Amino acid sequence: MSTELQVKLETISGLIHYIRGEKVILDVDLARLYEVPTRVLKQAVRRNLHRFPGDFMFELSDIELDSLRSQIVILTRGQHYKYLPFAFTEQGVAMLSSVLNSEKAIEVNIAIIRAFVQMRKFLETNKELAEKIEELERTVSSHGEDILLIFETIKQLMYKKSQQMEPVGYKIHQVNRS
Repeated sequence: MSTELQVKLETISGLIHYIRGEKVILDVDLARLYEVPTRVLKQAVRRNLHRFPGDFMFELSDIELDSLRSQIVILTRGQHYKYLPFAFTEQGVAMLSSVLNSEKAIEVNIAIIRAFVQMRKFLETNKELAEKIEELERTVSSHGEDILLIFETIKQLMYKKSQQMEPVGYKIHQVNRS
């Protein structure tokens, strides 16, 4: 994989947000990647809305936009959105290549799809690792309880040894024979 493509993948991965339980990229970021004005991208999408069902693309609410603004700086000071941004899922990004029919759009779409795939693989790897850690924790915790029981028994034995023990056997009493 070339260094330029790797940088592009890392850049794209940084543009992926988690909104409404979906991994999405905002229209403003896609427009920057495609090197087209955001309004051109949005116009092309609006002309082809039938290609973008709700699981491909959705418009952010005011609350979601405010939340994004507080998490990341998506606007420079004094700049405002005239319209709420669109958020595109992986499938929506793939559909954009048919709407924005240019070489740049195809090239960028391939890089974006690769970034989504790379992110999915990373999450799957971490899921397997998390499951193994949980299993290890369960094993160690059960061993930990056994070890604590052993230490408690040793402490009890040590405590018993330190106590005065009554002699075992017969007591001989002196009888006075007078």
